[in-house]
Amino acid sequence: MSLRYTRFVLCLWLGLGCSVGAGQRPHVLAPSEIGGFFDCLRTTGRAVVAAHRGGPSPGYAENSIEAMAYVASQVPALHEIDIARTRDDVLVLMHDDTLDRTTTGTGDVRALTLAQIKALQLKDETGAVLTHRVPTLREALDWAAGKVILELDVKRGVSYEDVVADVRAAGAMSRVIFITYSTDAAVRVHQLAPEMMLSVSIEDVAELTALEARKVDLTRVLAWTGTATVNADLNRALAARGVEAMFGTLGNPERSWDGRFAREGRDRYAEFAKSGLQLISTDRTIDAVRDIDANDGVEGHAATLCLTRR
Repeated sequence: MSLRYTRFVLCLWLGLGCSVGAGQRPHVLAPSEIGGFFDCLRTTGRAVVAAHRGGPSPGYAENSIEAMAYVASQVPALHEIDIARTRDDVLVLMHDDTLDRTTTGTGDVRALTLAQIKALQLKDETGAVLTHRVPTLREALDWAAGKVILELDVKRGVSYEDVVADVRAAGAMSRVIFITYSTDAAVRVHQLAPEMMLSVSIEDVAELTALEARKVDLTRVLAWTGTATVNADLNRALAARGVEAMFGTLGNPERSWDGRFAREGRDRYAEFAKSGLQLISTDRTIDAVRDIDANDGVEGHAATLCLTRR
């Protein structure tokens, strides 16, 4: 049986409606059960990549559906997106408190209604004005169904309750990761939605014990271990507790690992993954996926072999 035919059968079995023809292949990362997917990554030593702010590039604005769709056309990846609130209390994708950097508008996001924000155009990282518009969270959740996992980064002034309500309404609880930055936040979100996967900032295993003592189910926890230094000892300790490790190579290009790799012309994403990471968040999504794939000893995308695990 050919690899192409195997992929086609897998697509049909998953109900994805994708085709594998000449010059085409699906780049879907939509597991049937997200917890089982990450368990499989951990137990098989595989890693996935998350596109920071949806994977912007020239011609594709950050936090846009168009950027996420472009990345998905190239490689399988998760997508981290930022959630802000409009004046009329609609959740939209926006990183900054203000509109100036990424849209043709000015002023605070909270000062405009959804209709006013929808009238604006997005700008890419070079400042070029695009035809793309600011999506709502619900639009992003609906687009992602059957395609990708979304990581939700909630910005100031947005309530966890409203985000959870939008996710529930979209039937997306099993295909998102909620990013939290403290034990208190993780506990709060877990109480609101115990079935949701959480990204929790973890510096040592004692913090896992503290989470567990506050009734957080560790099978729903992914450990964010920072952006400074990969810690193989911590990654192994997390794995021993059944928790997957995450790391970020993203950030200011002058200081980030992404920037260093680009300057040196030597990608080390696969090397980082082999330290026991299950997820690497990056501003260089396509490069990261291709480096991991080139060094994992598996034909194609090894992480997609975990899609059918339950």
